[in-house]
Amino acid sequence: MCGIVGCITKESTLEFLIDGLKELEYRGYDSAGLVILEANNSHIYKAIGKIVNLENKVGDFKTSGFSVGIAHTRWATHGKPTEINAHPHSGEISYIVHNGIIENYADIKKELGEEKFVSQTDTETIVHLFEHNLSIYENSLKAFEATIEALEGAYAILLITKSQNDTIYFAKKGSPLILGYSDNKDLFFASSESPLIGKAKEVSYLEDGDYGYISPKTVKIYNQKESKTLSKTKLPSNKQFAQKDGFRFFMEKELYEQSLVSSDTMIGRVKDDYIAFDEIDIALLEGIKEIKICACGTSYHAGLVASYLLQRVAKIRCSVEIASEFRYKEPLLSKDMLFVTISQSGETADTIEALKIAKLAGLKSLCICNVDNSTLIRLSDTSILTRAGIEKGVASTKAFTTQVIVLWMLSLYLAKHKNNISTDELKKHIKALLHTPRVLKVKSTTHEKLTRLSKRYLHGHGFFFIGRDIFYPLALEGALKLKELSYIHAEGYPSGEMKHGPIALADSELFTVALMSKNILYDKIKSNLEELIARDATTLAISPYKFDLSDDFIQIEEHDHEMLEFFEMLVIVQLFSMEIAVRLGNDVDMPRNLAKSVTVE
Repeated sequence: MCGIVGCITKESTLEFLIDGLKELEYRGYDSAGLVILEANNSHIYKAIGKIVNLENKVGDFKTSGFSVGIAHTRWATHGKPTEINAHPHSGEISYIVHNGIIENYADIKKELGEEKFVSQTDTETIVHLFEHNLSIYENSLKAFEATIEALEGAYAILLITKSQNDTIYFAKKGSPLILGYSDNKDLFFASSESPLIGKAKEVSYLEDGDYGYISPKTVKIYNQKESKTLSKTKLPSNKQFAQKDGFRFFMEKELYEQSLVSSDTMIGRVKDDYIAFDEIDIALLEGIKEIKICACGTSYHAGLVASYLLQRVAKIRCSVEIASEFRYKEPLLSKDMLFVTISQSGETADTIEALKIAKLAGLKSLCICNVDNSTLIRLSDTSILTRAGIEKGVASTKAFTTQVIVLWMLSLYLAKHKNNISTDELKKHIKALLHTPRVLKVKSTTHEKLTRLSKRYLHGHGFFFIGRDIFYPLALEGALKLKELSYIHAEGYPSGEMKHGPIALADSELFTVALMSKNILYDKIKSNLEELIARDATTLAISPYKFDLSDDFIQIEEHDHEMLEFFEMLVIVQLFSMEIAVRLGNDVDMPRNLAKSVTVE
């Protein structure tokens, strides 16, 4: 979600840090900062908003000769976008930048004494913990080891200290970090390859658990306190390719990132036997008897999934509205209704106007969004960030996934709050939630099979995507992805509705993608699909159970929870739509006529 760069160089440290941050702007951010150690002097600069604001803060400052520097672009997860909350964070003699989320930061903060903290972030705990450990061990490496051993969560960390002003300490767990080497012995760090192109000739991709330090004469790497040697790889020369991390398209990269960002979404929120949302004040839920969800497009589909979960799991009435329709239907609203908006950007015009109507009616409001400080978040009583990071592909992938995960967690949170779920049932859901990142990992064999299959689905007069229960909104989302990317007509249907009219379209030139869950109404959708097959429809079945009657079949794992089936099928329909678009020669990242954020009615 954020960007890190760092360097030890005899040339312009400042130039590399600023240019490196600019190369990471595509990730999205709301503030930026840097710190440079030059001899015994430290120079720290922070700014809200764009990197040009940071450049203005730096002004005429320049480095001369050897210096060490680290820099960061921040996307707020703990605390608002302010200069105080921006990285780097500092102790008395040390400075740190950090990507990821420290799950146990509140406990560390309490142990160290809250009076020394100035920001609202989880990151600041790391630098104070390091200096606390430094006072015990009087050895920087041992202090750093003790610090990272105490951290729970995900992180990529760069730390510098005046006690060793020619050294950068680093650690990686769950967040990307790359070490770069130049011909003239300069050393660099970055979150992705693009800041390193033109500076480093070779790179090492750090693995989870790697930590160590670099100085002008030394590169020391450890994992589980054992010394190790890193392999080096020649750096690609194309910056656009580097921003895509080697993928063909940003959408493909973001599709593959879903496993990682789903973990980010859950960190600090999914506990052993309950769901924690620090963002929600319990007073918000007092007197609430019904939930109204309002959204557009993909976010509307996420809301439809939530309606099943909120009613089935939390036992609370829930309705879902398309924001552009809600605005004009003179809705009946009551003050015992919680108004929930969903938006990737937080700037969707119709959804903003719908929220204004709800606020005028006196409703309490909750926003689920990916962009802190966006209009929807500012207007809502409270908000939950999805933590998906920036999504450059216009056709949403990871934004939808993280919205559904947040809504799933919200249904469990409300179920617990209302005493409508047993401890055993809650633990079953939590076990499935924690398994979701593994399910979202793209299997190379599945991707290869879908690439081969895609060439059979380029003609015909359209697609049906069919499913039941939560797989109906997934059918809607699958059809939307195909329409957005391939420009082929596609419709999502609840499969029980096929006989009520749509089946009239069935022939060999109608393609049907069937989402066949083991856990929900399998026999029903099997029967619905057989009706289409009897009328010569060309079918692709996705199921844990082998289905020999379909023309094509993708087998998923036999999960014991329907949401795990949902997410594995989601990846498949995303890949399927993308590969059809590739076959057709379409622009996968920028489909025609579409915009990422719809800020007009």
